[in-house]
Amino acid sequence: MTTRLAPGPRNLITDVPGLLVGNAADRTIRTGTTVLTSEARFTAGVHVMGGAPGTRETDLLAPDKTVEQVDALVLSGGSAFGLDAASGVMDRLRAAGRGYHAGPHVVPIVPAAILFDLAGAGDKNWTENPYAALGRAAFDAAGEDFALGTEGAGTGANTAGLKGGLGSASVVLPSGHTVAALVAVNALGTATVGDARNFWAAPFELGDEFGGFGAATDWPDPHWPITKANARRNTTIGIVATDADLTQAQCTRLATAAHDGFARALVPAHTPHDGDLIFAAATGTRPIDDPRADPLILGHAAATCMARAIARGVFHARSEPGDVFPAWSARFGAA
Repeated sequence: MTTRLAPGPRNLITDVPGLLVGNAADRTIRTGTTVLTSEARFTAGVHVMGGAPGTRETDLLAPDKTVEQVDALVLSGGSAFGLDAASGVMDRLRAAGRGYHAGPHVVPIVPAAILFDLAGAGDKNWTENPYAALGRAAFDAAGEDFALGTEGAGTGANTAGLKGGLGSASVVLPSGHTVAALVAVNALGTATVGDARNFWAAPFELGDEFGGFGAATDWPDPHWPITKANARRNTTIGIVATDADLTQAQCTRLATAAHDGFARALVPAHTPHDGDLIFAAATGTRPIDDPRADPLILGHAAATCMARAIARGVFHARSEPGDVFPAWSARFGAA
């Protein structure tokens, strides 16, 4: 008999013990930043599959590079301006004496990725780049509980026809390992099926975490996916995390596997106009028992968690004045 899996107690990426998440947003600009951090440094990897990424310090995460552990990961709106959110996070970490020790110097390692929300609602005519301040505020807000939907890096996010948002999900495996995902959904394509309220990720839903509506019964032509009219407003960026003891190379493979979650929850995904990227984080507190089987199961769990997190980000988005697209709840009604 197959064991029915269940989320962790929060159904958030912070179900991985030790991880903390903070959100910050500027409601005038309609943008924001999300920070994942921990009191202890953690191993990280990354995999990029979109054609238009915006990143900082991702080369450092390649399996052949010297530094394997990081102090925080940043997801942000703002296109290339948003990469400065990592500077704000570095300020806070340096003040706390946290980072990579290079002789007498302490250098916080903070990889970051951005999505393009400049063409959405909000006043983008700032006189000073706001993202370093948003990074500091998000770091200061970091805790085990955080809000989903129109929050943090998902504040200004949209999909084709509906608002995007910040999503998260977790699962506890029979091995005892926890796997979880965090994502800012700003896709060129859709998270829902045609004109229906049903999510592409429905087969992977646990309980009614995004409505419990099941799979759609009416399917659009799969050869002609629905996309945004303007292709320059996109990118879905995320993080998968686990308490498993993984190397940097194994984290890279975990991030690679998690991209299946994008393809299961967004149609289309990984387009030339998306900068789709996934970081992977491993806290290393729970050993791997089977070096062949466990990484496979962890990768599959990362993909299903990511699909669920994407649906939850759209499901929890809320309506605000001046929205380019309606929130899921405004179009289909609250669950």
